[in-house]
Amino acid sequence: MHPLIRALALVFAVAFARDAAASCQAIASGPSPTQLASISPMALAQGEIGLTFVGHSSFLIESPQGVTIVTDYNDYIRPKTVPTIATMNVAHTTHYSNNPDPGIKHVLRGWNPTGIGPARHDLAERDVFVRNIPTNIRSWGDGGTRINGNSIFIFEVADLCLVHLGHLHHELTREDLGVIGEVDVLMVPVDGGVTMTQDEMAQVVRDIRPRMVIPMHYFGPHRLERFVAALSPHFSVRRSATSHIVLTRQTMPDPPELLILPGY
Repeated sequence: MHPLIRALALVFAVAFARDAAASCQAIASGPSPTQLASISPMALAQGEIGLTFVGHSSFLIESPQGVTIVTDYNDYIRPKTVPTIATMNVAHTTHYSNNPDPGIKHVLRGWNPTGIGPARHDLAERDVFVRNIPTNIRSWGDGGTRINGNSIFIFEVADLCLVHLGHLHHELTREDLGVIGEVDVLMVPVDGGVTMTQDEMAQVVRDIRPRMVIPMHYFGPHRLERFVAALSPHFSVRRSATSHIVLTRQTMPDPPELLILPGY
C-alpha cells in the first residue's frame, strides 16, 4: 500500500472507530511535501481514454488529444503530471488545494468561493467537455447543511461519459439524474460513513445505472468488500491488477460491471 494511503486509512479508521457517523476531519499533520504518484502518460489512439486511480478520490483521466484531468486535486497525493484540468471538492483538505500548481490551465472548484450561489462549470478543452452538478454537504462544525458545498463532475471524452461523485452526502433527485444523463463510468465513494451509508450509496448507483462502477474513498479492504457484496447482485465484479486502464466505447461491459482498481 502507498505510505500516504496507509496514513490516510489509519487516520480515518480511528475516526470511524470513535463514531461511525463522525465528520471526516481534515488531516492537520499530513505528509509534507506533497506525495507525487509515479504515473507514466498513456499512448492513446483515437477513441481511447486513459484512467488511473491515483488514490483516495483522485483519478487521472487522459484524452486522445492529450488533455489530462485530475479529480479531487489536493495537497497530499498527486500524479507527477501537471494536469490540464483539475477538479476539486471542498469537504476537507484531502479533496482540494488552496495552492494548485500554477501550470494547471483550468482549476474547477466544486463550490463557489464567493459563497454566493452554486459553482457552475461548462468547459470545453480540445476533445474534452466538463460540467458539474452542485450538491449539498453536511456542515461538520454544527451538524447543519452547506447548500451547494460540493459538486458532481461530469466528463465527456471520446464518446464516453465519466462521472465523479465527489464527496456526495445525499441521494439524487429525478432532476439531478436527468441532468447527469446516461453514464458509462461512475467513480463512487464507498466509505459508508463520512459521505453516505453504503446502502444509500448503492441506491445512488442503481439510480444512475452506469455501465461501469469504480469504487474510491474506501479506506481499506473490509469496507470495500461490504460495498462489493451490496452491488454484486446487480453488477459483475472484476479486479484489476493495475491502477491504469484504457476505456473505449467498444469495450464497455455488458452486463454492467464493478471494476476494482488497486488503491485506497
